[in-house]
Amino acid sequence: MNKQQRAQIILKFLNQKYPDPPIPLQHQDEFTLLVAVVLSAQSTDKKVNELTPALFKVAPDPITMSQLKEEQIYSLIKQLGLSKQKAKHLSKLSNILTNKFSAQVPNNFKDLESLPGVGHKTASVVMAQAFGIPTFPVDTHIHRLAQRWGLSDGNSVTQTEKDLKCIFPKSEWNRLHLQIIFYGREFCTARKCDGRDCELCKLLYPNRKKPVRWIKP
Repeated sequence: MNKQQRAQIILKFLNQKYPDPPIPLQHQDEFTLLVAVVLSAQSTDKKVNELTPALFKVAPDPITMSQLKEEQIYSLIKQLGLSKQKAKHLSKLSNILTNKFSAQVPNNFKDLESLPGVGHKTASVVMAQAFGIPTFPVDTHIHRLAQRWGLSDGNSVTQTEKDLKCIFPKSEWNRLHLQIIFYGREFCTARKCDGRDCELCKLLYPNRKKPVRWIKP
């Protein structure tokens, strides 16, 4: 079975299992999504979703958040990892959006990645989920599964993203990246599966004998 055949099996399997995958981070608009994604770094979506309602009640838009002191933002997110750094990012980010972008979240990579706390993955998530622009954000789950499924060698997150974009149709990227995340969290986890145990790994590699040692990002 070659790489393209495996890709077709993956698409069919995940479309059946997750036909309409929801966006994991709760949000109301582009700004609240951006904030939630920034907060999700080294934190679980579940924890972010627990804390953002209180934050968005106080500061639902860039103008309001820019008027908060950094300490006020921190007090609302302090249960998250890297909370002090994230509070600083949100304070600066909201000020830049207010003063430079007319309180609007930009819909291009250059401007998004110029914002504090916004790297390529965060920008990709916002572009895909807020604006519907085809991207392929690669998180730890996607990076791991791409290696287990023989789609990328795992040398870097950048290379994994490039490889997946070449293999799968552009029309599938936004949905597929969510499907892989859900599957990686639920079935093909870092500890539960080593490339031989979950249903999809068995389907793709029925004769695999040795565990797959994946390269962490």
